[in-house]
Amino acid sequence: MRLLYRFITGMLFLFTTLFLFAMQAEAGTRIYNMRLGNQPDGARVVFDMNNKVNYRIFPLDSPRRIVIDLDDASVDKLATRVSNQVVLGARLGKLDGNNKRVVIDLARPAVVKKSFIMAPQEGMSWRLVIDLALTSAENFSAQITDKYAQTVPENAAPKITKSEAKETPAKSEPTIFVSKSNRKRIIVLDPGHGGKDPGAIGSYGKTYEKNITLAMGKELKQTLQKKGYVVYLTRENDIFIPLRQRIKIAQQRKADLFMSIHADSAQNHGATGLSVYTLSDTASDQEAAALAERENKADIIGGIDLGGNTKEVNDILISLSQTDTRNKSSKYATYLVQEMSKSVKLVRNTHRFAGFAVLKAPDVPAALLEMGYLSNRTEEANLKTPAYRRKLADAVARAIDRYFKDPEIASNW
Repeated sequence: MRLLYRFITGMLFLFTTLFLFAMQAEAGTRIYNMRLGNQPDGARVVFDMNNKVNYRIFPLDSPRRIVIDLDDASVDKLATRVSNQVVLGARLGKLDGNNKRVVIDLARPAVVKKSFIMAPQEGMSWRLVIDLALTSAENFSAQITDKYAQTVPENAAPKITKSEAKETPAKSEPTIFVSKSNRKRIIVLDPGHGGKDPGAIGSYGKTYEKNITLAMGKELKQTLQKKGYVVYLTRENDIFIPLRQRIKIAQQRKADLFMSIHADSAQNHGATGLSVYTLSDTASDQEAAALAERENKADIIGGIDLGGNTKEVNDILISLSQTDTRNKSSKYATYLVQEMSKSVKLVRNTHRFAGFAVLKAPDVPAALLEMGYLSNRTEEANLKTPAYRRKLADAVARAIDRYFKDPEIASNW
């Protein structure tokens, strides 16, 4: 009996060890389904999976295809091949280690309009969603880069089940889509004005807004860097930068958040308080409209009258809608107001809306902070004080922490 007991115990230990080893071998993300749905201007591809995954998406030519590389993932055998106006079919290949490659063969030229990961909700599992938009052959070719190009495996033929995806889309991303879960958040701070454009001038101490915003930008940069963020300033010294160029800097840096820093001014020297603005085609009140118009005219100072670009900007806003970006901007502004209210005086209706040019990037959540009124004696003196600016910087940093920890924002990482 003793020998039998030892034998059974040994076998149980062996099976348990083999089971655990097998479980470890299957570690990573399991992708168990792939769905294809039609959209008015293209197609949507959805991967159903048990966890989020690091991924890269890029186009290749001859033949035209969209390549999706998945890190540390297992891919189940997928259903029968199906096609639509965009997709001919799909193929599966193995890369180094446990990495996989899915190749989507295109029936017509198409580009990746957006990609995002959705966390489980309403009975659905984790999903990687990729939206493809039809384009011209010339534009498709212009998207090709050899940054991620590798030999595409031909050894398998995964298939796509035809199923219309219903997920809500998220923000636009660059041509080469790389999952962002393993990188630090990037923040671009924009100290307003500069160079030949002094901005508002203090009514009592003749303080230039451009100097206050730059000092605040540098203070906030240090505070955020200590928290682990990657931070860039649109200007590090007293130079003039056109408003649209400030947007381009944020886009080139692939910013996850953009904040323009300003100080206000008013004819009423009794006006006080901090305010926060996000983008709207229609200003929330007469004061906001006047302020936006005054700030946007700064481009004319640099010899660039961008008034003729209104239609182009409006076309961008209409075509891209900016719904997701605006929602995220508004969410950040809400956290900013809440944290600022713990430290400093705010104006009534603190979160306001206006058509500031620096907020019009269609793919970067953005807000504009008016730190107070230089036309008010007390606030002008406060803004010149490093201790006061540090207090503002701490409040902004807390708001940014809350923003990136928000479940809706975090689900996109």
